[in-house]
Amino acid sequence: MKDRLLASIVLLAIALCVVSPRAADLAIKFVDVAAQAGITLLNVCGGPDKAYIVDEVGSGAAWFDYDNDGDQDLLIVNGSTRDRVKQGGDPLVALYRNDGGGRFTDVTARSGLSRRGWGMGTCVADYDNDGFDDVYVTTVLGPNVLYRNNGNGTFTDVTREAGVGDTRWSTGCAFGDYDRDGYVDLYVANYVKFDERTIPRRGDSGCEFMTVKVSCGPKGLVGEPDVLYRNNGRGGFTDVTAAAGIKDPGYYGFGVLFTDVDGDGWPDIFVANDSTPNFLFHNNRNATFSEVGLEQGVALSGDGREQAGMGVDAGDYNGDGRLDLIVTHFSHDYTTVYENSGRGFFTDASHATGIARGAGRYLGWGVGFVDFANSGLLDVFVSNGHIYPEVDAHGIGTKYLQRKQLFQNLGNKRFEDVTERVGGGLLLEKSSRGAAFGDYDNDGDIDVLVVNLDDRPSLLRNDTPAGNHWITIALEGDPSRKSNRDAIGSHVRVTAGGKTQLVEVRSGGSYLSHNDRRVHVGLGSAANVDRVQIRWPDGFEETVSGVAADRFYVAREGKGLSAR
Repeated sequence: MKDRLLASIVLLAIALCVVSPRAADLAIKFVDVAAQAGITLLNVCGGPDKAYIVDEVGSGAAWFDYDNDGDQDLLIVNGSTRDRVKQGGDPLVALYRNDGGGRFTDVTARSGLSRRGWGMGTCVADYDNDGFDDVYVTTVLGPNVLYRNNGNGTFTDVTREAGVGDTRWSTGCAFGDYDRDGYVDLYVANYVKFDERTIPRRGDSGCEFMTVKVSCGPKGLVGEPDVLYRNNGRGGFTDVTAAAGIKDPGYYGFGVLFTDVDGDGWPDIFVANDSTPNFLFHNNRNATFSEVGLEQGVALSGDGREQAGMGVDAGDYNGDGRLDLIVTHFSHDYTTVYENSGRGFFTDASHATGIARGAGRYLGWGVGFVDFANSGLLDVFVSNGHIYPEVDAHGIGTKYLQRKQLFQNLGNKRFEDVTERVGGGLLLEKSSRGAAFGDYDNDGDIDVLVVNLDDRPSLLRNDTPAGNHWITIALEGDPSRKSNRDAIGSHVRVTAGGKTQLVEVRSGGSYLSHNDRRVHVGLGSAANVDRVQIRWPDGFEETVSGVAADRFYVAREGKGLSAR
């Protein structure tokens, strides 16, 4: 009996030792500092009655360094109303210059970002390889807008000459070099054909959600097919949707990723579709794609249902060296985690990981696999908010204004919902939409900008106490080698403390948003990095050994790392 008791105590002690590094991790802490930082845009999205679907879906944001000063600046996409857009609409975006010290200045007026209308999403890339990041903005009633960065703090609208002014209701977008010619191409997701004259308004429609009369859509509405633009390297793009095999029967597209899910060095395309099957376009390496979503297990939920795909991200949450996918969905459903088997198919791991248990009453939008505590494990952040204000009066297990959610990675293919424990800015209830992730204050941890419907944004500064180590690397590809200048599509493997982590450089993601493109890796207790391996977009590989932690680096293709 004593032996068994002693054995039990020993096993318990071992278990505590195994768990304690994660359980005793420095408590993650977020503080909403948007107002004091000067980020005050009052986001507009439709009328307060939310009578039509166009009034409900909201917009995204982007972190990027438009002036190349080393600080992440912020662009927030703005909406409009059905009445105002008929008169030209509202300013599509607001641009905030990061002045350091936690302060931003609204430089929209002087930047040349002057287009008005009804904005939706954004993605960022240096499409002309001139060393400055350009901006693409999607809109409800078109045309979408491409702003070329002039390199002097201003932008020029080059939409018409570039040939990317899609006039349909566009949502998510992403840049990626699918043909590996050294220039980033552009994928744009489209949603529904919106015409106020033909779509019935709420109350006249007969559309219901759990017996509550609501606005109609997207089911029953005519969908708009997506578009793929090939960058011709001469400042313009060509619509190659049909030639590339991008076949979309008019599904309702939202989140988009260029991501190399099979690790063959050629970017594939994943699209989260609302209330219709998701797409996974496999890159055939010959400028064409094959749609394989159903056969690879990412078109539907694990039990075979179409879900309301909103936001999307990819990351190696379980540390097996393969990129997994995550997609947010409607209330009374769950956020879906697709685990990459590495054998040509994915498994719905939402229940096994514990992510599904945190859903139910929440309607998810922005999402990210992010290591907030620099522990070496990717956590999950979700921004939530319902689309029907009517739900508050009917007691159906959900509400219009909702808090954000944070799921901490326990390191054993399991997540724990720690939202209540973290508290602070996560518990502020808003009807949130886009979420963009980036280290705006350059303190070595990742912060979050959340767009709130008909409200001002939340800037959740990560105030997790310092303790764990990290490394951040900005990549610069070499166009002469046929890598795009932003190195979008690169795979970076960081080995430290006996563990290797995989990060992919991407443009676009979450919900209609764009994240800080620098590679950020939490290292836990490891004070040095044993090895950094980079596979550049053109396939060139290089390795750098013996790198100190807790620093910012620049990796220039073929030239190793240098401290920034």
